[in-house]
Amino acid sequence: MAISQLLLLALLLLLPFPFPKVVVSGVGINYGTLGNNLPPPKRVAQLLQSTLIDKVKIYDTNPEILQAFSNTGIDLIVAVENSRVANISSDVSAADEWFATRVLPFIPATSITAIAVGNEYLTSNSDHQELDPAALVQAMQNLHSVLIARALDRKIKVSTPHSMAVLASSFPPSASTFATNLVPTMTSIVAFLADTASPFMINAYPYFAYRDNPDMVNIEYALLGNSTSTGVRDPKGYTYTNMLDAQIDAVRAAVDALGLGPHRTVDIMVSESGWPSKGDTGEMAATPENAKTYNTRLIERAQSNKGTPMKPKDKIEVFVFALFNENKKEGGASERNFGIFNGDGSKVYAVDLSCQFCSGDNDNGGNGGFGEKLSGAVRGPSVWCIAKPHADEKVLQAVLDFCCGGGGVDCREIYDNGDCFEPDKLLAHASYAMNAYYQMHGRNYWNCDFKGTGLVTFSDPTYGRCRYPQQ
Repeated sequence: MAISQLLLLALLLLLPFPFPKVVVSGVGINYGTLGNNLPPPKRVAQLLQSTLIDKVKIYDTNPEILQAFSNTGIDLIVAVENSRVANISSDVSAADEWFATRVLPFIPATSITAIAVGNEYLTSNSDHQELDPAALVQAMQNLHSVLIARALDRKIKVSTPHSMAVLASSFPPSASTFATNLVPTMTSIVAFLADTASPFMINAYPYFAYRDNPDMVNIEYALLGNSTSTGVRDPKGYTYTNMLDAQIDAVRAAVDALGLGPHRTVDIMVSESGWPSKGDTGEMAATPENAKTYNTRLIERAQSNKGTPMKPKDKIEVFVFALFNENKKEGGASERNFGIFNGDGSKVYAVDLSCQFCSGDNDNGGNGGFGEKLSGAVRGPSVWCIAKPHADEKVLQAVLDFCCGGGGVDCREIYDNGDCFEPDKLLAHASYAMNAYYQMHGRNYWNCDFKGTGLVTFSDPTYGRCRYPQQ
């Protein structure tokens, strides 16, 4: 390799890029485990690596799950159960003990990006007694203090998921406020989130709003139909073509109504949203067809980088509920049937989760299920380098320019009329060029780093006439 090429490679791999960090679109999913027929966590992690899911939210700190997701490139949100909030709120040492025993042993191999303290804590009852709101706030503050002490506060955020019941009303969205009795607590929580750059987590379910008021809510509006004919107009001029956007903006208006000031902003995260495929008698909208429609549109919305009518430029992070039907979950039939997958790993309905350039077996997330093709994945001496599916596009472009320039890769196959030109997407072209460079230079792991955008895979990314070279 010429000296000039070595210098270019050093600049690419060793020096920081002068680009701002870009949060790229991905899709999250909730992984509940209240079932006695679920696949082992290791198999779950393997499957999700071959899908467009890049974030997983769980409801505890199950060590088997945390271990299973190590070195997968999938981010995890872990949780403090409602029953443990009081203990963690007692003092910082209690919070530190929880963190040191339940989370710390698994990082950094497992990418844990947030801790959800409780779940719908402010609107839940424990043994028919209301939980202490002050304990929730203190627990969040104690955990953040632990993260600061361990220099992890920038990597791991602390928040708490709320139900829509924290609002006094949600319509019209622009006039929404928090329930009067919760205003002091919500003021403390929102101030904490703003000060720590953490998201406001909301569990938003248009399904329940439709189920409880089918004569007043258009089902296409609830199903994210995005039709102006079924839209709703807010008095302040916003037009809502689907209920989820209206629910998000209702939360946003309630946050703004607390009056914390224009410089203390908080991002909204949809920590749960989904639609059941089955329900009790009377839940006529709980069907596989409606669940497929809602979750397909929800996934598309999560990837779209679109905001809401109130804040059209603000990307909304979304976690689909849920990965599995959970046959031991309490409540009505619909509560046990929000999953995309059955407990045996088969799909409840066909939702396309496939990711063409992800690692693993690319067919699993599309039309298959757990266990159908995992055992057939190619393993052995053949190995390739591809671009991570949600990598920063500016960095990928710089990588592509280097590989096809100073890196010495013959990129004619990804030019117009080349066998790998289609799909004409940066991710596809970068994957081809990165692999060619990786194969040229001995398949060392550092030759597939590319500022963290490269991913080594044992599954051949070849498709159609496009052949990915290998040694």
